[in-house]
Amino acid sequence: MRIMLWGCVMAMIFGCATRIPEEAASLLVDHVDLERYAGLWYQVGRYPHSFQRRPCGDSTAEYAIRENGSISVLNRCWEEEYGGAYTQQVKATARPVNESGSWLRVKFFGIFPAGYLIIELDQEHYQWAAVTTPDRKSLWILSRTSSLEPDVYDMIVASLEKKGFDPDLIIKTSQQPHAGM
Repeated sequence: MRIMLWGCVMAMIFGCATRIPEEAASLLVDHVDLERYAGLWYQVGRYPHSFQRRPCGDSTAEYAIRENGSISVLNRCWEEEYGGAYTQQVKATARPVNESGSWLRVKFFGIFPAGYLIIELDQEHYQWAAVTTPDRKSLWILSRTSSLEPDVYDMIVASLEKKGFDPDLIIKTSQQPHAGM
């Protein structure tokens, strides 16, 4: 029940997936090779969210391209204080909305649409990214590794600030190695 509620809240926060304000559309990266984007990403920074209030350090997102062209999404959170297991796990599917692949329409539980905008991306190596929602109220910094070099993290935050995001709202996410990852 809690997971279903979490998915509903995420869908509301992600906002409308079929229209985005022009200022949000202007933030999108020029091109995303979704085959290269697929795989495991660690959340290394985020805006505060009501659905991530509890200490949820080791958050990951995993994307996989399906045979039908859609993308499977698995968001997980590991919480040591709750028995050392993934206590929050949400599955979804996504499809690109635009030709560049930088705007995805994500459906939680098959019915709740959400917008997913890729606004920063390591175009050369696909080692880090930043994503937001159409209303720009949510933000995540992602990395292929459990941490980013401080200079890379600072560069991403500075770029996000130039795009109108508040760096003081960004919470660094703890990533601790454990048996479940």
